[in-house]
Amino acid sequence: MSGILDSVNQRTQLVGQNRLELLLFKLNGRQRFGINVFKVREVLQCPPLTSIPKLNELVRGVAHIRGQTISVIDLSMATGGKRIEDVSTAFIIIAEYNRSVQGFLVGSVERIINTNWDAIMPPPQGTGRASYLTAVTEVENELIEILDVEKILNEISPLNTEVSDDFVSEIENAPDEEKIIFIADDSSVARNQVKKALTALGLKIEAAKNGLEALERLKELAEPTGDVTDVVGVLVSDIEMPEMDGYTLTAEIKNTPELEKLRVVLHTSLSGVFNQAMVKKVGADDFIAKFHPDELASAVQKWFGNK
Repeated sequence: MSGILDSVNQRTQLVGQNRLELLLFKLNGRQRFGINVFKVREVLQCPPLTSIPKLNELVRGVAHIRGQTISVIDLSMATGGKRIEDVSTAFIIIAEYNRSVQGFLVGSVERIINTNWDAIMPPPQGTGRASYLTAVTEVENELIEILDVEKILNEISPLNTEVSDDFVSEIENAPDEEKIIFIADDSSVARNQVKKALTALGLKIEAAKNGLEALERLKELAEPTGDVTDVVGVLVSDIEMPEMDGYTLTAEIKNTPELEKLRVVLHTSLSGVFNQAMVKKVGADDFIAKFHPDELASAVQKWFGNK
């Protein structure tokens, strides 16, 4: 138990320092990719896969691992590349996204690197996999691509983005319609999911593609009155974002006089004990795992304009 607690404490020290760890892997070719270590449960040699009728063509089969049945997605095919032919020499990255456990079939797994979010940049225009990239970084003079896994998963199994009729009927007092909901998320798919889910509240929405862009825009909005909450009702922020992550964004907001009253809801595909410790440390007001429209809309309604 003490070992687990030490690990938690070590990782929470990264909060406010804009740092992350990436697991590097390859698909079919020489290009290296990265995935946030916090999302990875384990990595293992690909076990025998069981085919199931009517599976999406990107799902190579299911694996039975530690008493759990997990769908295995060919990550190369999912991003427009060639099928990984020899699964016996391939690996599976078991990861948790949006409240579900997924297996990603990859060609090889390499090592873990420690880096800064400010070294993670938006993808360049015109790259071959541009539509599936959420960020890039450079390691030892080599470009590392970070995939928009939420986009991939949404193409295989689209998420419901509408709040339930029961929730809509329970909305008694509409929040101040003059204020906006501000969204920070690097995934275009995730931004659109959040926008669609929050339309039931009848509010204006503004969005930024990363934490740094969001911070700069919030400061602009605060300039006329010196208090951003005169304009913005609540911030809904992802955690994993290029240039500045959601934890660091939250810490910056809480340490900036004209922004400190703004309520922050962290909305992320990450989960687990590390997150709870980090949420408390940076001073976020709420934490919601992606993606449940009613829970998100309820949290926004709860904190909107609540100084």
